[in-house]
Amino acid sequence: MAGRLEGKVAIVTGAAGGIGAATVRRLAADGARVAIADLDQGRAAELARSIGDQALPLVCNVADETAVAACVAATVEHFGRLDVVVNNAGLMTFKSLGDWTADDWHKVLAVDLVGAAMFVREAFRHMTGGGAVVNVASVHAERTTASCAPYSAAKAAMLSLTRTAAIEGKARQIRANAVLPGAVDTPMLWENPNLKSGAEKIERADVGQPEDIAAAIAFLASDDARFITGAALAVDGGRLAQL
Repeated sequence: MAGRLEGKVAIVTGAAGGIGAATVRRLAADGARVAIADLDQGRAAELARSIGDQALPLVCNVADETAVAACVAATVEHFGRLDVVVNNAGLMTFKSLGDWTADDWHKVLAVDLVGAAMFVREAFRHMTGGGAVVNVASVHAERTTASCAPYSAAKAAMLSLTRTAAIEGKARQIRANAVLPGAVDTPMLWENPNLKSGAEKIERADVGQPEDIAAAIAFLASDDARFITGAALAVDGGRLAQL
């Protein structure tokens, strides 16, 4: 039985670990051929080997506009088309508002927002037969905590980017949606200094798995979501629903 993404070609950024790796595996399991875009060449290659010919490892710094264009071009050259872009690469650093420098802000925004925008641009240039963009935002786009202002601001802006892409993509038959993960069992969560200090508390029951996010991404990337665009889907175990 063919998977619901059979014949599709996808790029996943920040793809070598955590949510990215789970997404690569899920898309491949659903029949897609997947470009694994990551800074870590070794881990990307290892993941690709575990999947087989359906996967293509590519080194890509999403903060580098030229590298983004080259990544998309290499994917199209190798697989012959592009149908799905998953903007998952993210950078989260911690300082109080009084300590952030302009360089600090630029570094986070370059990865978490501008990199995604550049991949959206390239998607619009290469998805000649329509396609889907899935932006991995965060619950921090709607409610946040202390000491991570650039990350939260970038994720909030990513929702606006998603809406604009949905509006401009409609005539091109390109859908754009966002997922808002909550607490997910990845190194980014457990290395959070707010958790380590006790300033922020998370119950284990409220922590999801990368595969939970990957399942939502795969749905939004598929034709099952053909009438969904411009949406922001919280995948957080109900965390945003709590007062």
